[in-house]
Amino acid sequence: MGRKYRIVTSQTVPFFHLDPNDGNLYVSRKIDREEVCERTSTCKINLKTVLENPLEVHYVSVEVLDINDHSPIFPENETVVEMFESVLPGVRVPLQPARDPDGGIFSIQHYKLSSNDHFRLEVKDTGDDAKIPVLIVQKSLDREKSARHTLMLTALDGETGDIVALKSLDFETLKTFQFQVVASDSGSPSLSSNVTVNVFILDQNDNTPVILYPVSSNGSAEGVEEIPRNVNVGHLVTKVRAYDADIGYNGWLLFSLQEITDHSLFGLDRYTGQIRTLRSFTETDEAEHKLVILVKDNGNVSLSATATVIVKLVEPKEAFAASDVKSAAKDDEDNNVTFYLMITLGSVSVLFIISIIVLIAMQCSKSTDYTSKYLPETNYDGTLCHSIQYRSGDKRYMLVGPRMSIGSTIVPGSHANTLVLPDRRRTSEERILRSMDEAALDRVCDRFAFVGW
Repeated sequence: MGRKYRIVTSQTVPFFHLDPNDGNLYVSRKIDREEVCERTSTCKINLKTVLENPLEVHYVSVEVLDINDHSPIFPENETVVEMFESVLPGVRVPLQPARDPDGGIFSIQHYKLSSNDHFRLEVKDTGDDAKIPVLIVQKSLDREKSARHTLMLTALDGETGDIVALKSLDFETLKTFQFQVVASDSGSPSLSSNVTVNVFILDQNDNTPVILYPVSSNGSAEGVEEIPRNVNVGHLVTKVRAYDADIGYNGWLLFSLQEITDHSLFGLDRYTGQIRTLRSFTETDEAEHKLVILVKDNGNVSLSATATVIVKLVEPKEAFAASDVKSAAKDDEDNNVTFYLMITLGSVSVLFIISIIVLIAMQCSKSTDYTSKYLPETNYDGTLCHSIQYRSGDKRYMLVGPRMSIGSTIVPGSHANTLVLPDRRRTSEERILRSMDEAALDRVCDRFAFVGW
């Protein structure tokens, strides 16, 4: 730690200095590679360092790498070339080359000539990083048509990282996008690196406000409003509607009266575009008033549009007549809507009723299904009577009406007893028989047979 470490140099302000304690080498001032080494391919600065106690001498070599910190420069800003108009196409005219202090890929790589019909450019490579431009006549010259041609010659170095938009960008259509840039060197093998570039489009005030109302039949922003003379103060005459495709501050709209026949009659809300009356009308007021409304946005360079509103003052009866016409048109529209609603509701109701009928029919078909306990009489003789057979085990009991007697019969070939009751008692007897179990029903039938009914 006690040994001093220093650089031995004759320069007044050296490029480097050493920390005497840790021996780290630091840059003392800006190093211009082109100033130190000019156009040599490799730029090295040799340093002599001394370490004390005991004395040691060390030589350090620092290589300075090139960066593209110089722009190409032409010897003269303007060069005049004279040639006869009789020269043939293909004649070459050498031009003064530009100079770029940077070397290698950062030196001049190519030239570019402004667009024209009479000349083109070729570049001759001398092999020592020098490129000489070159002007070639490609079309016959006519002094009577043009005695002077002005061309722009641009020298470009090798820093080929500038991002240029190839077409205009619309913030309302595309707000952001990204792409990748790959940078590769000319070594063998080539080394490369890539970076993702995110581009965010900033909004410009490039859209003019569009008037939505009033709009006439020919597309112009004009409209006519009729109001009665007896309207109250603050009556809403109409509302100018507009929009702007820009967003944010550029899309905010302000309304103002640019032209008006009587400032005491109408007022305009600058934020909503509503036009209202400021006072009551008198007999001396004109029957027609013209209002020109200016709609502008809030961009730095404001864009605007205008709308024209013609306000006609009419007598109350005329106003009511106009109102009736509008009301009649609205009534027709409402009637059409009502008609379609009635058809829809009627269709829904019919479907609902049909569904109810189907459900009732299904329930009835289930309630009249007597196949489980009640069977139709197979020996029905055609008389007007009601007959129901009640099956209990192997026996069947039949209620028949109208008859005047009660009896019990046995059907040949079966174990069924028939119980005949008068019709007036059918309902109550049927309920009794249905409520009986099999044993009770057998006892009743046996009783009827025993007493001789």
